[in-house]
Order: sequence, then C-alpha cells, then structure tokens
Amino acid sequence: MPATRLFPALLGESFAGLPDPVRRLHLAPGGTRFAGHADIARGRHPLARLMGYATRLPPPGRVDVDVRIELGDGPAAGAEPPLERWHRQFGPHAMPSRLWAHGGRLRERLGPVVFDFALTADGTGIHWRVARVRALGLPLPARWFEGVTAVESARGDRYAFEVRATLPVIGPLVHYRGELDAR
Repeated sequence: MPATRLFPALLGESFAGLPDPVRRLHLAPGGTRFAGHADIARGRHPLARLMGYATRLPPPGRVDVDVRIELGDGPAAGAEPPLERWHRQFGPHAMPSRLWAHGGRLRERLGPVVFDFALTADGTGIHWRVARVRALGLPLPARWFEGVTAVESARGDRYAFEVRATLPVIGPLVHYRGELDAR
C-alpha cells in the first residue's frame, strides 16, 4: 500500500479539520467498499445527453450506489501521491474514473475528458472547483466549466456528496447527491 494517500497529500493540514466521515473515506484501506444511495437528475439538451454519455454520467433516478477505491502507483510512480481508481456503480450503471495529483491539483479522468480540480477544505467538507479541462487531449476554456462543482461533506455519521454540472448554452448536465457508509 502506498505510504501517502491522495487527498491528505493535496489538502495538507486542512485535511485534519474535515468531518470524520470524509476523512474515513479518504483514509480507508484500498478496496474498502462504500454503499448508499443517490438521487440523480440529468439535463435534457441533446448536447447534455451526448456529454453525459461520453463521460459515463449516471442516468436519472434514485439508485443504490456502490463505491470502491483502489490504490496504485501514480502516472509518475514516486513523483506525487498515488493514483486512485474509483469504481462507482449507480444502480446498474458503472462510472469509473482515475484520480491523481498534478501540479498541486486533483486530476480526474472520466472517459475522454480530464479535469483538474482546485480543492479547498474546511470544517464542512471538501469543495471541488474546475481549474482546467481537456477533452480528447484538447484544452477547453475553464470558464465553460464554472458551473461544475462538487462537495464532499457529512450527514451525521455518513459520508455525503453532491455534484452539479451546468454548462453555458447547454444548461444542466447532471446533478446528483447522496450518502455512503463503509461496508
């Protein structure tokens, strides 16, 4: 198992001030399974549907969620904190991604799209903001993604998440939120 975990390395001292359920998820041994539920709404614009398909976003509805995080060596082994492979299952729909550190930011690959997120942490949770996007290797203007945010927080003793993605002209792409427990 890698010595340094991704989110503690990226957040530094602010990681210690996070709610317990958020810290537990990011410190759990690789392969730990988290399960819960999510409510998902999807945009109706034809381009929103196409982009949702390309990035493997889940379909709308209330579904059971299963998440497993596997740990591995990062793209440049030893250079930065390790790679994490997130295996998300929203009902029958798989939404895998790879996450790693790059230039002090969190980098996530969802299908052909790579996002760089600036992370901030406080006593309520982790806040994700898009800093850079590449699709099929081509850079896209970050301002197009100002409506893409994610928050990791706690609801009681449960890990909670909320993701919103709204794009100019297209409008809502996806909004999903839910809760998880370790299993």
